[in-house]
Amino acid sequence: MPVPEATVFERLRGYATVDGAREHASRTINEVFTGRALGEVPVGTAEDVTAAFAKARAAQADWAARAPKERAAVLERYRALVVAEREYLMDVIQAETGKARWAAQEEVMGLIFAARYFARVTPKLLAPQHVAGAFPVLNRTAVYHQPKGVVGVIAPWNYPMLLSIGDSLPALAAGNAVIVKPDSQTPYSSLANVDLLRRAGLPEGLLQVVPGPGGVVGTAIVEACDYLMFTGSSATGRTLAEQCGRRLIGFSAELGGKNPMIVTRGANLDKAAKAAVRACFSNAGQLCISIERLYVEREVAAAFTDKFVAAVRAAKLGAAYDYSADIGSLISEAQLETVAKHVADATSKGAKVLAGGNARPDLGPLFFEPTVLSEVTDEMECGREETFGPLVSIYPVADVEEAIARANDTAYGLNASVWAGSKAEGERIAERLHAGTVCVDEGYAPAWGSTGAPMGGMGISGVGRRHGPDGLLKFTEPQSIVVTRFLNLDAPYGIPQSRWQPFLMTVARAIRFLPGR
Repeated sequence: MPVPEATVFERLRGYATVDGAREHASRTINEVFTGRALGEVPVGTAEDVTAAFAKARAAQADWAARAPKERAAVLERYRALVVAEREYLMDVIQAETGKARWAAQEEVMGLIFAARYFARVTPKLLAPQHVAGAFPVLNRTAVYHQPKGVVGVIAPWNYPMLLSIGDSLPALAAGNAVIVKPDSQTPYSSLANVDLLRRAGLPEGLLQVVPGPGGVVGTAIVEACDYLMFTGSSATGRTLAEQCGRRLIGFSAELGGKNPMIVTRGANLDKAAKAAVRACFSNAGQLCISIERLYVEREVAAAFTDKFVAAVRAAKLGAAYDYSADIGSLISEAQLETVAKHVADATSKGAKVLAGGNARPDLGPLFFEPTVLSEVTDEMECGREETFGPLVSIYPVADVEEAIARANDTAYGLNASVWAGSKAEGERIAERLHAGTVCVDEGYAPAWGSTGAPMGGMGISGVGRRHGPDGLLKFTEPQSIVVTRFLNLDAPYGIPQSRWQPFLMTVARAIRFLPGR
């Protein structure tokens, strides 16, 4: 089982934005599969964040002055580098997170899709948009988009490359500089992409990574940035939203989810059961949009459960830098404890284990079997709380109406999956679900990969959207510029107000008959 050489991580350490003239504490980053040290990364301070912002603001003015097409070209060159360096990037992701190779490839593909989409649409989205003026002919009105300035990105550990750099790309394309705080467990995934973006032509200082604790580095970023993008828990998102609100700066967040899958009696049970394994256990269930609740019409519940449990039991759990494992490791002892606690709590209150349920220290320090429970109730911790691990509960329901009602009976609203007898039936069900994205005949990946469509959550699952036009424009300030020609609103010489004002009202009333009004 090869792992990237220590020299790789030592080189990446050099891309961390810290003051080299001062002594810094260091954090050891371990390979998740084995617990072996990969290298050490300096722990940033509030002073490092202040210096990073000064450097970013100096670089951002020139970057914003470049044509959007020129900025987009950097993203396209970066995309090509990601394709060329994909195996290396997957190695780094796996070493830091312990996920299976195919799940690491999902992350790299996400970067490729995001870079290509924003490289393609940036010039058009940022071009001045001409709209109807107040008075035809007299007013020429256009909407421009000015960059926010310096964007802060606070990224999680579960998809550390995609959710740090993938969110930085549209901010950069919009003309901003970006300061990233990666999770302390996964800094190398962000640092590896600073290297690639520099090679793609991104000027130094525009993308900086400051590793360090959230209470220090994260707080300093929130206090200095002009806009904040966050991915993480709903509880932390609420706190950050309050801090941004006090400063009156923009805030966008993808937060937690307790995502449902609905399987109707007309669905292809073999396909649904096989796909559900990926939907539930990608990255060992450590994915905001993965499935944790399965609602199956009672008529086919037993058949589906048998097929699903068999597929789960057949999934290979293991540590490998190739595609031989279906499911990888959890990332930390804390995650392992949470999953074990949820399983123990549920079984102590009457839930039945249909598959899994055990830690697997024989495979590595942080492995836990993919686990399927039945007879789960709301009184159990995993009934309504997000587990964020390889644990899913299956619920027989009387009919589609009950499935929809129970799927929507949650404060979350991030993602959902529907398997029905036809695509049309699946779409009709999807439209009734309280979720930012819904996949029909898949779990989550097509919705994530559809970068032209907005992706985000309802309820406590998020604020704002990534992807789609909003994924770029949220990093800008719209500016309306209105040019008045020929006459302004003052009465022309010699015309009294008693005649001029009624004339203006007549024009205003007539405008409604014009196209576009």
